[in-house]
Amino acid sequence: MNSKAIILTGDRPTGPLHLGHYAGSLRQRVALQHHYQQFVLVADLQGLTDNGSNPQKIRDNIPEVLADYLAAGIDPSLTTICLQSALPALAELTALYMNIVTVARVERNPTVKNEIAQKGFTRSLPVGFLVYPISQAADITAFKANQVPVGDDQLPMIEQTNEIVRKMNSLMPEPVLHHCNAMLSETSRLPGLDGNAKMSKSLGNTLLLSASEETIHRAVNAMYTDANHLKATDPGQIDGNRVFTYLDAFHANKAKVAEMKAHYLRGGLGDRTCKNELEICLQELIAPMRERRATYIQDKGALIALLKKGSERAHNVTQKTLREVKEGLGLPVF
Repeated sequence: MNSKAIILTGDRPTGPLHLGHYAGSLRQRVALQHHYQQFVLVADLQGLTDNGSNPQKIRDNIPEVLADYLAAGIDPSLTTICLQSALPALAELTALYMNIVTVARVERNPTVKNEIAQKGFTRSLPVGFLVYPISQAADITAFKANQVPVGDDQLPMIEQTNEIVRKMNSLMPEPVLHHCNAMLSETSRLPGLDGNAKMSKSLGNTLLLSASEETIHRAVNAMYTDANHLKATDPGQIDGNRVFTYLDAFHANKAKVAEMKAHYLRGGLGDRTCKNELEICLQELIAPMRERRATYIQDKGALIALLKKGSERAHNVTQKTLREVKEGLGLPVF
């Protein structure tokens, strides 16, 4: 265990986790927990930024996300799983940081701009959603995380976090907060089943980690390939071919996938054969997670107890950082 390197990552509990999460940071977290001090944050407050009128949705999905974590291989004896709303230091740090970040700077954040456009917000944009990069900065810095697993679409968040760190440290006699680095996964963004550039719960183009055999079969069968590949004997295109994108992300035999690509490009390999290979791969990947998840979700009380225990551990860490920041700013600490 590398005690000097601290990992912070997490998800908003707006629904169960899907293959996009697994291909991105979830699979990475399972490996990292054996080598780093890792915290996984269930970001329920950030989940409310665009679900403020439906808090029950967030509450109901907390155990769903926890079951997915455990089913995917997150070990609570190695990883501290904690709840954002159970850590008051995060909200207080967010309030402190909001006073040194301008509205113009938040509005320039490309991740925020893209998500605002995606969700169709105009003047109905919740203030909490606009400033959630500041909340993320509070999350990262409260744990003094120096490594953050993210997709490339989240790099602007890391940049803005480090801007806040520099500004806050400049206001204190000695630096308190730590800069962080992005840890990009091999598959930073998985396209949606509908051909959209991103797999997203809000877009409804996902494949859940609990997907049934039939759901997986239907999803693979409907996947985009190459619209101009009309006969198996025709040469096909790999770019934009969702089947090969998913094979690259999940197939364990990279040499076999490389040979399939070469065969497809020169002609003679049919789309059905490629889809069959992908379905076998996804069925074998998801089946054990689905089975483990079904066991975990039966006892939601145990899941919440696990979250409570992790949150108590994280509370001590985050309160210490808050105290150091307030002392550095000359604010009263009681």
